[in-house]
Parts: sequence; C-alpha cells; structure tokens
Amino acid sequence: MTARLNAYAIAPELVKPLIEFGTTVQKTGLEHSLMELVKIRASQINGCAVCLDMHVRDARRHGESEERIFMLDAWRETGLYTPRERAALAWTEALTRLSETRAPDEDYALVKAEFTEEEQVKLTLVIAAINSFNRIGAGFRIPPLSEQPRAAA
Repeated sequence: MTARLNAYAIAPELVKPLIEFGTTVQKTGLEHSLMELVKIRASQINGCAVCLDMHVRDARRHGESEERIFMLDAWRETGLYTPRERAALAWTEALTRLSETRAPDEDYALVKAEFTEEEQVKLTLVIAAINSFNRIGAGFRIPPLSEQPRAAA
C-alpha cells in the first residue's frame, strides 16, 4: 500500500473543524470503552488502518482486554459484550453501511432500549465522526502510526 497524501498537512484549515468535532463528541459523556469499541468496529468495516491502529492503542491504554478487541469483528457470536455495547455496535454497523442497511428499525430498537434520547444523538455523532475520519484515512491510504516516519528530534 502506498500512501496518497496527508490531508492533515495539506489542508489543515479544512481538517481542523473535523478534528474539533471529533474532540467535542469524545466529551459527550458516553463511556470511553464503548466509544472506542464503536470507533474500532467502524474502522474495521471501512478498512482504515490508521484509525484502527490509533483506537486499538487507545482502547488498550484505557484497559480494554485483548480478547474483546480481537473478537470485535464477531461480536454477534460471543457473549463478551454487554447489551448496551451490542446495541451500539449494531447501530455502528447500520450507520456505517447505511447504503446497504437503511438503518433498520430492529437496530434502532436496540439502541432505543439501551440509550436515552440524548445518548442516541451522542452515539450517532461518535459514529459520524469516526466514519468521516475513516474516509480521510482509508481514502488517502494514511498508514498506521507505527509505519509513519518519525519526526526528527
């Protein structure tokens, strides 16, 4: 894979509002672990290496287990996730694959049962933010942090 360009360096004034939006939704009050699971799952679906790398690292740093991270792609087949997390993951998949799913009533019913109306908006904004970052990361083939050149000291 060859990186295409660094949108963050080329158009910082345009990307800055997205970064600020991402920072704002991170402070919504939803559980940090839940938000990281959502970001990892959306990034898996979208094939965004840089976001996967970043959010797996962040989840691990905040105590998420390796097992739950490894099993995230098969969350429906395991009992490792709470009903609230399962609802969030279903909603993440529905919105990330919106052209295919059209946000089905069944997935919304799960979210409605586990999240207040305000939390539903917060969760949806977290999903929207990570999907935006995924489009930049995957679209421009931004490599994982571990593969990026180090800045000179």
